[in-house]
Amino acid sequence: MRAARAGLVVLTCINLFNYVDRYVVAALGESLRHSALHVSDTQFGLLTSGFIVVYMLVAPVFGTLGDTGSRTRLIGTGIFIWSVATALGGLAWSFVSLLAARALVGVGEAAYGTISPSLLADYFPRQYRGRVFSIFFAAIPVGTALGYVMGGLLDVHFGWRSAFLFVGAPGLLLAALALRLHDPPRGVHDATDVLGATHRLHGRAAARAAYAAFARNRPYVLTVLGYAAYTFALGGMAVFLPKFLMRVRGLSESVTTVGSGLVLVVTGLVGTTVGGWIADRLLVRTRQAYLWVSGVATLLAAPCGWVALVAPSPPLYWGALVCAELLLFSSTGPINSAIVNLVAPEMRASAVAVCILVIHILGDVPSPTILGAVSDASSLARAVLIIPAAVLIGGAIWLYAAWRGERAGDEPAP
Repeated sequence: MRAARAGLVVLTCINLFNYVDRYVVAALGESLRHSALHVSDTQFGLLTSGFIVVYMLVAPVFGTLGDTGSRTRLIGTGIFIWSVATALGGLAWSFVSLLAARALVGVGEAAYGTISPSLLADYFPRQYRGRVFSIFFAAIPVGTALGYVMGGLLDVHFGWRSAFLFVGAPGLLLAALALRLHDPPRGVHDATDVLGATHRLHGRAAARAAYAAFARNRPYVLTVLGYAAYTFALGGMAVFLPKFLMRVRGLSESVTTVGSGLVLVVTGLVGTTVGGWIADRLLVRTRQAYLWVSGVATLLAAPCGWVALVAPSPPLYWGALVCAELLLFSSTGPINSAIVNLVAPEMRASAVAVCILVIHILGDVPSPTILGAVSDASSLARAVLIIPAAVLIGGAIWLYAAWRGERAGDEPAP
């Protein structure tokens, strides 16, 4: 248990810098627009889309490796790659070179994002995973907020190049820490599952068998589809919310980055913690607790998000934004717990890899580019209204999956 807790701490810290590196670019949008690179809104959206395309395409490779090889070595290698690639963004001389650097970040993050949930699931028993994943995924809003704040402050005082160079450096230490983590036997806390028969296969045969099993797993398919709509919304919001607050609301860069960063930190920590705790507590009442909590919270977040984007009064739109983010983040831990619980232990890295591929190809690969194109063609104020619509769709799919699971008894009792 001591090794498990240490692993949770280290993996959560790594996840924090994962999202700092990923979203530091979001705070630099207006500076890049007016820089020598002349990055348009459509190109700015492509910076995120390019990263995500590489991330999702490489994820299945690391998923297969993560189900058979040393998970700690793969994670350490990934951290090193993404940190170096982040720093290279500060040396970009054109939009194409900046896009290439951001795309390379996706290679490193694919290793970590695919394998770490599998490692965490083998550190802790099933009944604690909602809380464990909530702690781990609380690093998402905090890291995103730090990316906004650090990127904005470094940009204001030292220029946009310094932001990439500065945030990439800590990854070298984190890579060394990852190599020292305990790698427990797969499925040590789980009963044998019929799907686990794929572990006797090797190479391409095992991968094909796993993908076929996922396609037949209706609860898994529905959970991932809801996650795709959720990711579409969060991807567009993460990239364009700072631009929206500066351009439409007229806020300064420092107020925008600090204000939105503080909201992310508070709502992320509170929302993920409360959501995971509630879902774990409800497991004694319903086998679909993770999906019910995620679906209800996300459905309620949609109208709050709409108010945040259309209300003219600062107290009203800031208050609605806080409510929307609290509800959205409360589903993060439960929905990721649901994904790892719906598949056999020997297939978890592959299951997360397939999830990454689907949620990004349908979610935050197209959303920043779509929002950017709508903004260039019409206005940013109209483009961001796509976000609450996607949130509504995600919540509805998860509620349907929970209702269907209750009737069919899809998931074994904890």
